[in-house]
Amino acid sequence: MSDTFEYHQGEGPVLISFPHDGTEFPPHIKRRLNRHGINNTDCDWHVSELYRNVISSDISRIKARFSRYVVDLNRPPDGGLLYPGRMETGICPLTTFDGVPIYLPGEQPGEYEIRTRIETYWQPYHDRLQSELKRIRDRHGYAILWEAHSIRGEAPELFDGELPDLNFGTAGGRSCGETIIAPIVKYAGNASDYSVAFNGRFKGGYITRHYGAPKEGIHTIQLEINQDNYLVNSEQPEIHQEKALRLSRLLKALIAIIPAPR
Repeated sequence: MSDTFEYHQGEGPVLISFPHDGTEFPPHIKRRLNRHGINNTDCDWHVSELYRNVISSDISRIKARFSRYVVDLNRPPDGGLLYPGRMETGICPLTTFDGVPIYLPGEQPGEYEIRTRIETYWQPYHDRLQSELKRIRDRHGYAILWEAHSIRGEAPELFDGELPDLNFGTAGGRSCGETIIAPIVKYAGNASDYSVAFNGRFKGGYITRHYGAPKEGIHTIQLEINQDNYLVNSEQPEIHQEKALRLSRLLKALIAIIPAPR
């Protein structure tokens, strides 16, 4: 296990990435956070636990240890925008999704510290992603990167109204072949009563967009889940066992039907 992430190497063509459910803080950062920061308000709570029964020994997985408030692994290192014109929290967030500061007054990271955090926490995760996708592709002829995310159902600064239950993103079709994603989205819509969106508000973050290269044999899919479907509530997030079990069964089926590229 790395100092900054957990990794399991499987033998199959699928790699599942959990960049946003980390809960740890280095002490020198934690002591500078206010209660909103310490509460890890925008965590993708318990997503890796939700997938626990989904992942077989054949599936590779990588999971961040540290909170996205330390560094956001799904943002570009140059600070570029993913959704121009909409609120974004950046590679080293200073606020919650609601625009509430997460640092004590005067304790925000400066430019040098941001660069250091990128080198310390962001780069190792991406180095492993890149090397493992290459390994998987070299072995199978292709690789599937599944970006596992979740978010609370209502976040007015990010989107209007209530978010659909399951939000698939392939960067507008650029990160994954149509013959791969189409049966997955169709199954999700037909096999359950979950509401499904495809390349809607969440089209995929930096990881989906950066690594997806269908012509080179690497296909990336982001699934953003409305947390109402598996948590008791998002203010004091706890797993709702019955809802989580139901959703996990669907996720297992979705991973199982991922077709090989044609």
